[in-house]
Amino acid sequence: LREPFRISSGVVTERRILLLELDSEGVIGWSECVAGEFPNYSAETIDTAWLAIREWLAPRVLGRALDGPEAVAPVLDHNLRGHRMAKAALEMGAWELAAQRAGIALSRLLGGTRDRVDVGVSLGIQATPEALVERAVAAARLGYRKVKLKIAPGADVAFVAAVREALPETPLMADANSAYTLRDAEHLARLDAYELIMIEQPLEPEDLVRHAELQRRLRTPVCLDESITSVERAEDMLTLGSGRIVNIKPGRVGGFTASKAIHDLCARHGAPVWCGGMLE
Repeated sequence: LREPFRISSGVVTERRILLLELDSEGVIGWSECVAGEFPNYSAETIDTAWLAIREWLAPRVLGRALDGPEAVAPVLDHNLRGHRMAKAALEMGAWELAAQRAGIALSRLLGGTRDRVDVGVSLGIQATPEALVERAVAAARLGYRKVKLKIAPGADVAFVAAVREALPETPLMADANSAYTLRDAEHLARLDAYELIMIEQPLEPEDLVRHAELQRRLRTPVCLDESITSVERAEDMLTLGSGRIVNIKPGRVGGFTASKAIHDLCARHGAPVWCGGMLE
């Protein structure tokens, strides 16, 4: 990486990545498996994903005629649990190939209508509030419209407060990557004072019940990220009130088909969705 990136679960300085090259009758497309090198963000890694793709997933679609990219996910899901990031690498690649064959932008094939989006930046945990302010101000000067601040116990309220003082009008959010427990609810409620867009994934990914309790005790919207692995999980979140914003990462939920279903579910419930750097 251009510089080390620190979140609550560790520091990344280099990334081994898994890229797939897909060929459909001479039309070439590329996709990336978004799994990390180590299982700290998700249970999958690029090595487990490569095993799943090589042994179980790719054989299901190689040489097979399919009606369209939306047909890929059911083929990959049949009697094969989990491995969503591995599945997404193939499924998203199929959408890319379909867009190329149709001669249209991938965004249009997926139903997108925008040709521009506001770009945000994610800033890793810094050694001091002053260092974080320096990075945040520099990002704002570069034109980033939103700033996400990674937080962890010991690097949270004072850091957010310093950035808010330096950037009183800039949309800010905090991302905890599951660093807290419900015992920290009162402490996290102090972040309400800084008018954040959201607090992202404060508690454990599997724990929707305690996220619901935390959301009841916060004015700031909770956004769930690692917790959202399927349309069913998103529906559970909305039913329980575990948060008010859903972060959709196509690579984590199994691909674009699942992402579209989650988007549509949230639209029906009036829940904003966060797609990397854009809030809808």
